Amino acid sequence: MERLKKALYRLIFPGAAVVIISVPVAAALLIYTFMFANENSPIAYISYVFSAYSLTILCVQIVRIVRYQKGTVKAALQKNKFIDRYLTDVPFRMKVSLYLSFSINMLYAVMKFVSGLYYHSVWFGTLAVYYFLLALMRFLLLRHAKRGSFGKEQITELKKYRVCGWILMVMNIALSGVVVLVLSQNEGFEYAGYLIYIMAMYAFYTVIIAMINVVKYRKYNSPVMSAAKIINLVAALVSMLSLETAMLAQFDNGQNPETFRKLMTGATGSGVCLTVLALAVFMIVSSTKQLNKLKNNNAQ
Repeated sequence: MERLKKALYRLIFPGAAVVIISVPVAAALLIYTFMFANENSPIAYISYVFSAYSLTILCVQIVRIVRYQKGTVKAALQKNKFIDRYLTDVPFRMKVSLYLSFSINMLYAVMKFVSGLYYHSVWFGTLAVYYFLLALMRFLLLRHAKRGSFGKEQITELKKYRVCGWILMVMNIALSGVVVLVLSQNEGFEYAGYLIYIMAMYAFYTVIIAMINVVKYRKYNSPVMSAAKIINLVAALVSMLSLETAMLAQFDNGQNPETFRKLMTGATGSGVCLTVLALAVFMIVSSTKQLNKLKNNNAQ
């Protein structure tokens, strides 16, 4: 077991030199694959796996660098009262995060809804439903966050946690619709030029941070905080799906068969939908059990 841990650690943290070298190697492999190699050749699969690995260890290395410099940067930032409160006051940071994410989700929802009406597009309409449901969950949590009583009103928080689970169940239908539209009507996401590489780094970063925060914020014993981080994780997973559809569209040289795109998108889309469904079921079941336990304890 100890050897396995060391091997995994070396795989994820191979050192700065390996990370730096992996970037041009991954780029060269992808260029060769898209320009010369057959999509079913071994080199194609190797390039896809290696590029994903390279991007992952690059994101991890950036996080480590930021963490090492955290003390110096933090001291400089804390000179500002607002930033100091944001860094040190967890409930305040949670409220700011919910306000920002709610505002962004509502903006996206309105934009997609208007685009759907204007272009008579089912694609934009489905995305509008997804963003509206994200905004709805964050609005419910934001109403509780205004009171600043995270972890103090367990029954109230558990009820909101359970409602978010049910909304996730409904949202999963919209996500399934997105996947179906991508597969059947060749819909997808697009990023202009080199923006796709920035979005790739952002997507991997958000997934890693979201997974860490889901575990990290459990120590505050606040279902509202936990729900907010689960919602962030769901949004991050969907961003990975959108990134994949964009990459398949942008780097397609016309030689890849339609079945390849559908297989990749279908596999990732199914994985995301199943994960969201599992998270929704977990939230509903766990909150119901805890609510029944609290009610029984109060009855006694």
